[in-house]
Amino acid sequence: MQIKPRQHLLDIWQAVSRHSFESGEWDWGEGGGLSSVADAERLLCLMYPATEIAAFRLDDPDTIERDVQTALKDVGGRTEIPAKLVRILAEFMDIYTAEDEGPSFAGGHYFDACDPGEELTEEQRRLGVVDSFSMSITLCLAILGFLKVYTGRTRRAEVRALIEKLRTATETRLTAAMVSLLRSFTVNVFDPDDPQGRTLCDVLGQGQVSRRVVVERFQRRFRALRATIDERLVFGVDIADRLTDQNQLFECGWAWTLVKDSPPVETTEPIGRQPAGVAWPVPYLYFTVVALDGIQDLFSERALTLGLLTPEQQRLAEALRLRWEITQQYWSGIARFGDVWPLEDIPWRTTGQSTESAYFSLSVASILVHDLLRRRATDEDLTRTVAVMERLAERSRITSRMTEEDTAIVLHAPGVRLALQGSGDTGPPMQWTMADFSAQLLKRSIQLCALSRNVSSHDRLLRLAERIFAHVWERRIHYGKGAGLWDDVQAVYPSAPAMERPPSWSFTERVVECMVAGRRLYGQPPLHSTELVGSASSLLSEATHLLGKELLEPTSGQDTSRSLALKSVEAGLARAREVLDRQPGTAMALILGVLAELDSLARGRRAASRGE
Repeated sequence: MQIKPRQHLLDIWQAVSRHSFESGEWDWGEGGGLSSVADAERLLCLMYPATEIAAFRLDDPDTIERDVQTALKDVGGRTEIPAKLVRILAEFMDIYTAEDEGPSFAGGHYFDACDPGEELTEEQRRLGVVDSFSMSITLCLAILGFLKVYTGRTRRAEVRALIEKLRTATETRLTAAMVSLLRSFTVNVFDPDDPQGRTLCDVLGQGQVSRRVVVERFQRRFRALRATIDERLVFGVDIADRLTDQNQLFECGWAWTLVKDSPPVETTEPIGRQPAGVAWPVPYLYFTVVALDGIQDLFSERALTLGLLTPEQQRLAEALRLRWEITQQYWSGIARFGDVWPLEDIPWRTTGQSTESAYFSLSVASILVHDLLRRRATDEDLTRTVAVMERLAERSRITSRMTEEDTAIVLHAPGVRLALQGSGDTGPPMQWTMADFSAQLLKRSIQLCALSRNVSSHDRLLRLAERIFAHVWERRIHYGKGAGLWDDVQAVYPSAPAMERPPSWSFTERVVECMVAGRRLYGQPPLHSTELVGSASSLLSEATHLLGKELLEPTSGQDTSRSLALKSVEAGLARAREVLDRQPGTAMALILGVLAELDSLARGRRAASRGE
């Protein structure tokens, strides 16, 4: 199924507006106000495309395109759409403001008890989570960019007053989210003989080398990165001392929430009380990927061009950028450790959570994709990563048949569950469920496809992305209020556990991200081979020569058809020269048309000569 980002986004917007706007007014529904993550994802289904794609902009009523107006007809007319968005976004900020006037990042109903028979406490449901911190960065940047333009497009006093209130709340929430991500970052140091150390050595050694050799290679590979962490990041004395010991192994990344005993971050912004951390200082692959996705939005071209960050936020952003780069370098090095990549050994085994799953393989691959986007990827890196993506699609039964009692169904329903370490201090131990494997695999495949400069790898990734998208598109809800949204797993896997099917804003928002990534992919110039450029150049040389020869022939003043044909030939050759380096296939098609026209003129002249 071909990915059509514009049409599919319009379909999603129509479904969102039909679901969420009851008689033209926003309806949060039964789940509204119960999870800052879910509500932020729901708003991002609208705000993310509106800020990332020019054709979907909603900040200027005069430039909202007709098909966008049609998709959002349940919201109102073109002048009503941005004003309603301001009111909805302001309501979101009010809902998720804590008693101390600081922003709330409550995970809410996204948290579950590990034991289904137990109930979580209200205090537990109010705990912040990295998903909310990261989503808030993306949402707040989208809001600030939206307000930057819309402020100059409305003269309504009540709307302008609400805009200023929303801007203040959004800046506060953005700062608080950045501070929370800084406090959720952790470095876990452990001995090679500890259970975590043995697991990491087994993953890196692939059963081919001893633990001692793995530790030696780890020391060499991460010596510079270890020194960077030790010099530029501030941790407790115990961690700092252990990190300098070259015989110790380490991991870095993000815990599920604020790390226990993490000190408050000094900031001049009024973000309210910084709560105490509860998470063990152990990084999670899933939350690390989520954090990386949000942090990179701080350095987007739009954020820099519009100057969306205050000086204080820029300082915090630089601190996050350092952790972003360190984390990518570490996990990219782990994924490609040795001649046989650990990433290629599916499923990945985690150290801190002592479990394995293809979802964790996808998480490591996602970090590798981040790193490949950041630096210049080699053809070998891309080719091997493409193979991993293809295998993940096959093992998850996206591109292969689901067998009876197949364990791969867990990736899709109910999803992979993560025990949240440190969550049981104020109630039952909690867990987090990840059921977005297909959408995440689609997003990374599209990102890799956009990155690839190799025609073969590009084609493989595009075919893979289209197959995954066909699977994802079938999982839309086809009935009821949630029609056109996600996620109906049983539509693809009838044997999946029967579940209630309210819209999954998590899965729907991931699909929106995929369509935005698809828009970037198709916005790039097409790939071409040097062989095609050479062939087109040879054809161009021949056509240019034949045109010169044709111009030597006498032209009758009344032979207007020949004169028009020669002008058309010259225009075709000029266009071919213009696009030769960028689109050699298009240039070749133009030149072939020119050659056919020149041959037709030559044959006509010879026929006329014989007739005389």
